Amino acid sequence: MPEYKQFLLADTAEGLTEAEILNWRVQPGDEVQVNQIVVEVETAKAAVELPIPWAGVVTEVLAEAGDTVEVGAPLLTVDVDPGGSSAAPAQAVNGSSAPAPAAPAEEEMKPLVGYGSKTTEARRRPRKAAAPVPARSATAQPASAPAPAAPTAARGGYVPLAKPPVRKLAKDLGVDLSTIAGSAEGGIITREDVERAARPAAPAPTAGERERRVPIRGVRKATAAAMVESAFTAPHVTEFLTIDVTPMMELRERLKKHPDFAGVKLTPLAFAAKAVCMAAKRTPDVNASWDEAAGEIVYKDYVHLGIAAATPRGLVVPKIRDADAMSLPELARALDELTTTAREGKTPPADMVNGTITITNVGVFGVDTGTPIINPGEAAILAFGAIKDAPWVVDGQLAVRKVLQLALSFDHRLVDGQQGSKFLADVGALLADPAMAITY
Repeated sequence: MPEYKQFLLADTAEGLTEAEILNWRVQPGDEVQVNQIVVEVETAKAAVELPIPWAGVVTEVLAEAGDTVEVGAPLLTVDVDPGGSSAAPAQAVNGSSAPAPAAPAEEEMKPLVGYGSKTTEARRRPRKAAAPVPARSATAQPASAPAPAAPTAARGGYVPLAKPPVRKLAKDLGVDLSTIAGSAEGGIITREDVERAARPAAPAPTAGERERRVPIRGVRKATAAAMVESAFTAPHVTEFLTIDVTPMMELRERLKKHPDFAGVKLTPLAFAAKAVCMAAKRTPDVNASWDEAAGEIVYKDYVHLGIAAATPRGLVVPKIRDADAMSLPELARALDELTTTAREGKTPPADMVNGTITITNVGVFGVDTGTPIINPGEAAILAFGAIKDAPWVVDGQLAVRKVLQLALSFDHRLVDGQQGSKFLADVGALLADPAMAITY
């Protein structure tokens, strides 16, 4: 007898509430194995591939590519006993009665491989009079499907048959499902039916229209929420410093030839990362966090350094864990790996959280400086500008030097002007004269 299980959208990172379906790797009728990747989703943190914890045959896919699904919602249904060897009664996969399966039951979702030990209960919303799904077998010929359930009356009216993602689409488009005749078997309404019904209601484009609309979702939605929260919660102060980094650039050229840096992509950002870690030890306030609920300031004896990275999906800030314990070659390698992974959209969600201080490299775009917004939960962010040839006074004489602008935004609840200035001056001193590191 077939045994159905529902694969739920688990919380793949702390605090996530929803994800967008990017790409299905399976379809109804496909066999799946334990830990097989079945779907790729985009969360507020990154794109994530989800493995399934059981083997079986997919009987129903419950969301479509492009749909936004809440954590805990079912994504697909799997017959984990397609051969019929289990004596346990099957569970209904769609909430409606079927000849063999019993009534739907809540089932504990096993943790996804690679995402910790957190468990999530399946709480699927009951669906109204949906057509039953026939059992599928990997060895036997498919049985004939039972007759689809007839539309039921509710409050004296017709109850349209549609899956939750289709109902959401109809709500978003302002389409009344009761006015649509479903084109799928059993009168079930599809996405195409809803989109077709919405077209006549859409205003005809005018000759002057040159606009396009894109839903706010995924990384862009999360970034916007975080920046608004930070901007209107933490009192921002920004200070600026212009420095001559010619000695740093000369040291960089020498280090490229050193055996310890063989095969290492040594960028100016690596020097900035090292300087921030060293300066934070002298001014720990910039590496602290404000706990409003507890009424406490949390000082951290480690640096989880965030690096703001521009990606096709938007701005993300992956972290280098314990960056303060790394040497310059180790930091350079970590930066190279971090930025490559971020641009490919493969940063693990766990690497996006719990940073302590951030660097945003606006110089990579040729920009001199800016007023960056602090990441929520942190006390400061450093903008690292473009390094350019500029006139500079050296020993009373005008010379052309490599010049850099820095900007530090800090939370004035945690960091006073004296502390912020000291930290920024320390970073500048280390970049202007790397030999100063010996004195720290």
